[in-house]
Order: sequence, then structure tokens, then C-alpha cells
Amino acid sequence: MGRALRLGWIAVVSLSFLNIVYGQQKRWEPVGLSGGGAMFTPAISPADPKEMMLNCDMSGAYISRDGGAYWKMINHLQLRSNTQCRPAFHPMDSATIFAANAWSGLAVSHDHGDHWSPIGGIKGSLLGDIVIDESNPDNMIVGTDKDVLLSTDEGKTFTSCDEISGTYLTAHFDQTSPLNLRVCYIATTNGVWRSDDAGRTWKPKVGGLSDLRLKSFSAGSNHVKNEVILYCTVAVQVINGRLSGGLYKSTDRGETWVSAMGNGLNSDTTAFDQWSMGSVAQYPHIITNNANPSQVYVCNTNTGIPPPHHASVYRSKDAGRNWKPTFQGDPRFPDCNVERDYTVAVDGQFYQDVPNISVASTDPNRLVIVNGGTCYTTQDAGEHWACGHSRPASAFGHDAPQWDCNGLVVTTTWNYYVDPFDPKRHFICYTDIGFARSTDSGHSWEWWSQRGRAPWTNTCYELAFDPKSPGRVWGAFSNVHDIPNGNIIWGSHRATGTGGICKSDDHGATWKKCNDGLPITPATSIALDTHSGIENRTLFAGFFGEGVFRSDNGGVTWSEKNTGLGSPTNRRVSRVLVHPDGTVFALITAHQESRNFLNDGAGIYRSRDRGEHWVKVTESRSLLWPKDITVDPLDSRVIYVGASDARQGQAGLWKTRDGGDHWTMIFQAGPEHFGGYLHPNHPGWVYATLTEGAPKAGVWLSKDGGQSWKSISALPFSNIQRVVVDPRDPGTIFVTTFGGSIWKGPADPGDE
Repeated sequence: MGRALRLGWIAVVSLSFLNIVYGQQKRWEPVGLSGGGAMFTPAISPADPKEMMLNCDMSGAYISRDGGAYWKMINHLQLRSNTQCRPAFHPMDSATIFAANAWSGLAVSHDHGDHWSPIGGIKGSLLGDIVIDESNPDNMIVGTDKDVLLSTDEGKTFTSCDEISGTYLTAHFDQTSPLNLRVCYIATTNGVWRSDDAGRTWKPKVGGLSDLRLKSFSAGSNHVKNEVILYCTVAVQVINGRLSGGLYKSTDRGETWVSAMGNGLNSDTTAFDQWSMGSVAQYPHIITNNANPSQVYVCNTNTGIPPPHHASVYRSKDAGRNWKPTFQGDPRFPDCNVERDYTVAVDGQFYQDVPNISVASTDPNRLVIVNGGTCYTTQDAGEHWACGHSRPASAFGHDAPQWDCNGLVVTTTWNYYVDPFDPKRHFICYTDIGFARSTDSGHSWEWWSQRGRAPWTNTCYELAFDPKSPGRVWGAFSNVHDIPNGNIIWGSHRATGTGGICKSDDHGATWKKCNDGLPITPATSIALDTHSGIENRTLFAGFFGEGVFRSDNGGVTWSEKNTGLGSPTNRRVSRVLVHPDGTVFALITAHQESRNFLNDGAGIYRSRDRGEHWVKVTESRSLLWPKDITVDPLDSRVIYVGASDARQGQAGLWKTRDGGDHWTMIFQAGPEHFGGYLHPNHPGWVYATLTEGAPKAGVWLSKDGGQSWKSISALPFSNIQRVVVDPRDPGTIFVTTFGGSIWKGPADPGDE
């Protein structure tokens, strides 16, 4: 088959696959780059190894039915992710899956993950692996933050394994033991226990281990070979100049443990370079299976960037006597065997992390690994790795400048834009991966090039396009993400860091900073005054902690404009906008200390003299944690503000019709509302969004100015930020999310 024909066939298959996997959600499709955010707890089906599942730290759970090439996000109303609990596929029925539903117990699906129901009545958060007996699926072991639980009726009821101590990691059912007297193992952070009576009693089996504080455990048992091998990992230490600890194995069902630190492992005792993760390699994940217990894999931290010091996936085919590194993703060094994603294709290097790993219990050569931003699969025991989070666009090859969305959308997006001069040019403002653009109406995407990239690469919050100069655009960039969401407000992430304003004259292909007079702090917003002259554009920029700055020469120089804005202790500006009538608005978000929200500047401010003086618009309605503002383009007195629950009764979508003298809450559906967004072609249409903690849908639509609301529940993700109406097609909207990338769907959901 010719290359062009083959790539065209891939494009057709990809489109057909996405149409199939989204099924009931076919009207909603993910858009943009895939991957780029943290993924955890991968699992592979024993009954059909092409079926896989994983979790993201931003609440999404994902299913693949083609071996990891394309993924489907599970609707949040059915299941939300738990990054600390590995799901389990039924060993004989590929349609049945067990998973933790966020932090609210165990759930089961009997239709490949489309629909989920609670099961087992488990209280508390599930941890570790859900483990099912491969030849007797009635048996199941799970762990919570307080207990280890055993079921003998396929998860319907559970009893406690009282003799076990420590935090549960995983378990194993010995396939060589009789069904009526099943031998089983439980591993925790305090060691390994074995039961010889189907889980009624347990005894510790730790003889020979140098350290009982286990990092990981895995076991394989094959009844045909009558072979049982247990593996575990503990901390590696340097004692008298030699490595101690690390990998252990037991071939006598846990009675004795011996070292499995065989030939070929990283033997460094000092860091090789300044980018090392430590002076010695550690092994946080080990995995084997029942098909071949002697074939075992372990993931390691690095002691340096180049091989043999790199983070890899080591494989042993002889139960740990000899090891071979099987994962080398950096094209700068020999033996690269990993398919490139957009970061490697653009930057020319692989960014190392320590993956979490899963192996098919019926096929020791099929694995999936995930980490802080990537997913890879192999079908040949690690000789070659395919990229599971990024697919080159059909018209391009291995080093594609354009990339398709494969459904594994795990990133935060702040804004989506269509170029005002060229409707085929689309732009996405990202967290973690910064910025991407499309030249084919959003069908494929280009990650920004290293040459000409903004100096602040983590996050692009907002763009401002010059309405008279094609290709000219300004951007607000930052190395601090999540502003103004909970991670920043509650202190989970640092709120200080660098940022600034950049300008592009080539449609965002390259950027140059224009920061003269600006603080080097997170830039969160950029707005252009269209009344200003084309050669000397007036711009307003918002800075988190530093307030508002204005430029009267297109961003060449800037001056502070904070008179009356916020307070000396809170100028945490997260949004600035300029109304068509010239009025400037600024939003200052929450300031909180010792878990208490302070009434020191938070709110909405207005200036009618180009930022020289500011007046608080929310003086009559205290809002201590506002997130976003929308002003009616026809009347600057009509303002919508999304607010979160800093104090009881503040969370919701607020509206004023008189410039802030009176405020009315027009909608409330959860603790963290983000904003309200207007449809330009339908007066009275308002979209309300909720960022975190939405009990139901994350976006709602009112067609009567906020008097009545209907949820958009077919959208599979719940942490929604902004809604953008497609300027080419008013029947389509783009939805930005806090951890689920971009979703494209119908402006009017109708009867879902």
C-alpha cells in the first residue's frame, strides 16, 4: 500500500473510530493536542488486551478499545477518576470493569465503561490495585485508606482482612492453589502477608527483606508450569559504597526473599549530571503476570539524562537475574525505540519521568505506561513503544508538524480563538504545554516551536488580536498555572513566579516579549482598546499580585495603573477587558490566609478614564472569590460575574443591570462557578459554567436571560471554564476546561 493511500486510510479509520467510541456523546468531540497532563493507574483487560483504562488527576477517566491509539473520556456523571486506585477488568468478560468512582467507593460497568453503578457498599477512598482472581472472578481484593477488603461474590459484599497493617498496595491470587482453599497475598507499605485458607487468616512473609517499607509488589502464578514468583521493591541505599535494597523476589511463596538486583540495572552510586532524580536509581513500580512469571518489568528513577543513567523500563526474562532497559525515548542518544510525540518532534529531546506501568495478565509482551504527561504502549515486550497520547495528522509522517486529537485530553485550557481574518486559523491557550495553533479549522494542531516560543512556557492565559492588522496578536504568559482556581487560592500550588506579555506578527508562529515597565510576575490577561490608533495601540494587561498596566504604544512600554484598584495586599488581577464603549474592567480574585478569605480588594472594578482611576463595582455585593467577568457588548452596565463559595451564599452566577448598584444571583449549581457567557446571535442566551465540585453538569444554558436553566449533561467533562461561540457557525460552541482540554459541540443541546 502506498504511503499516501495508507495515511488516507488511517485518517478514515481514525475518524470512524472517534465516531464509534463517543457513541451517545457523538455530538461532542475533543479538540486540540492530546496528553500533556498527569496520568495514572493504567490497566489492561485480560479478556481483550486491546481494551485499556487510565485515570487523570483532573477528574477524567479514559477507555481505549484499540490498544491505546485512541481514547474515550468516560462521562463524569458515570465515573470520575481516582488516581490512587488501579481499575480492574473482568478476566473473562471484557465488557465488565471495576473502578473507584473518585473518592466515593467502588463502581462496576457491564458495557465497556459507558455506564457505571455503585457496588459493594464500601466507605472511604479506594487505594492501590483492584485485584480479581483470574480463574475465579468471584474473588476480589481492594483497599481503602483504612482497610483491606476481600469479596467472594464478585464485589457485592466485602469483609475486612483485620490482620493486615499498613497502606494497601496490591494483592495476588495464587493460580496454582485449589479454588476452595485459595492461597492469596496482600502487600502493603508494611510488608507482605499470605493466606493459605482463602483469606480467613493471614501471616506476614517478609524473611530476607532488608526493609519492610515496600514501594511496590507484583506476583505471577502459572498453574500449567506450577510456577509462583513474588516480586517487591524497597528503597535503594548505598552502604559501604555498594547498593543495598531495591528489588527482591521469592520463589517459595514468600517464605524467603532474595535480591533480584541482577546484571544490567543502573549501578550508579552518585548522580551523573545535574538533571538526575537522585544519586541512586529507585524502583517505584514492578510488574509481572500469570502468563509468564519469570518475565518481569520495573520502572526506575534516573541518575542522569543519557543512557545508561536514564529513567527507563527494565525487563528481565529470567526472574531478575539479568535486566535490559527497554525504553529510550530521547533521539539525541543511540537506540531510541519510542515513537515521537509533539514535544519530542519540536524540542528534539525526551523529557524523562518515572512511569506507572501495567502488563496484560494473558500476554507478557503487551504493556502500557503513563506518567506526568505521556502514555506509551508496546506489544513486543518493550522492543518498540507506540505513542498513546499523540497521533501525527494523516497528511504527515513521524515528525509531524501537525497532530490529531486522539481523545486522551488531560490538559487545562483557558481560551479558544478563531483568527478574525482567517477562519481556518484557530488557537488554544493551555496550561502545562503553553500554546497551540491550527491552520485547518481545528482538525489538526501544531505545538509552538522552540524558536520564537514565549519565555514563560507553562501557561498562556489570554490573547488579544489586532482587528486591523492581520497576524498581529498579543499574549499573556506565565510560569504559574491554575489562576484563579482552587490550587492557587488554597495554596496547593505556589502563587508566585514569572510571566509577561509577548507579541506576535505572524499569527502566533513566533513570539517576542514586550515587557518594558512590567513586573516579571504571572501575566493573566491582555486586552486591546479598539478605539486606539493602529500604529499606537492601547493595551491593558493584568498581573497576579501587581494589578493592571497600560501601554499606549502597542506594548513597547508599559505603566502601572492601580489608583483605586484593589488593596495594597491584594491586586491579584486575573482578568482585564475593554468594553466597546471604552470602559475598562478588572477582576481581582480571592486572597486567603490560614484558610480564611480576606475582604481586602477582591471584586470587580471599572475605569472610565483608561485605567487612571478605578471604582469597585461589587461594593454593594461582596464577592470574595470571583473568577470571571462578562460584560454585555451592547450595554456596559450589564455585567455577569461567576463566583465561588468563599463564604456561604456567594457561589453562583451574579448579574447586575445597573452597573453594580444592585446584584442578583441568577443561577447556583455548585461551590465553584467560573463565569457566564453570552451567545452573540441569540439575545437572552447565557451559558453558566462551574469549574470544580459540580454535583451534576459543568455547563448550563438559559435561553431567557437566566430565569430558567437546562444542563448540558452529554458533555463528558464537568470542570468547565469558558464557552466560546464559533464565529463561523453560531450553532457550534467551544468549551474550555480545567483539565479536559477543549470540547466542541452544539450551542443548543436540545433534548439530550
